[in-house]
Amino acid sequence: MNFLLIIFYCFAALMVLSTLVTLFTRNVLYAAFSLIATFFGVAVLYLFAGADFVAITQILVYIGGILVLIIFGIMLTHRISGQPVVTKVHNQILGVLIGIGLFGVLAYGILQANLDHLPWIETATATGKIIQESTVQPLGVLLMSRYIFPFELAALLLLVALIGAAFIAKGRGSGEQ
Repeated sequence: MNFLLIIFYCFAALMVLSTLVTLFTRNVLYAAFSLIATFFGVAVLYLFAGADFVAITQILVYIGGILVLIIFGIMLTHRISGQPVVTKVHNQILGVLIGIGLFGVLAYGILQANLDHLPWIETATATGKIIQESTVQPLGVLLMSRYIFPFELAALLLLVALIGAAFIAKGRGSGEQ
């Protein structure tokens, strides 16, 4: 068995195990931490698929931004109430059912896909090494040249959303509605 395939299966197993922990734990903080491992595993699998830009974006946006925000929110909520944040059993059962359904759909899609033409599999079987060009530089050049207007527009919209969220939070904190 190829060393790259072993690494691939290790990260796939990490993703599956951390997803199961996310599904079956009742502590929301533990679920958020296991979701970090799941997102990291997804980023590594993106690297194996030859999508390094998407992998870096996965790490920066999901792990670096959204999940850290969720963890801070859970930790601050836990400190205010003094009670541990746990989910109810019927919510957990619903999450397990949705997770099993999603797993079935994804498993069906994976079984129907032709994975023999992925760049890392073709290169690894032919030479035993992965030789790929980065996708980050061409995407960066496109974002900063042809798509600069939509890129700046998205940045402006995010800034407006941030200012609006701060304004709403300020109004609620001072007793105003």
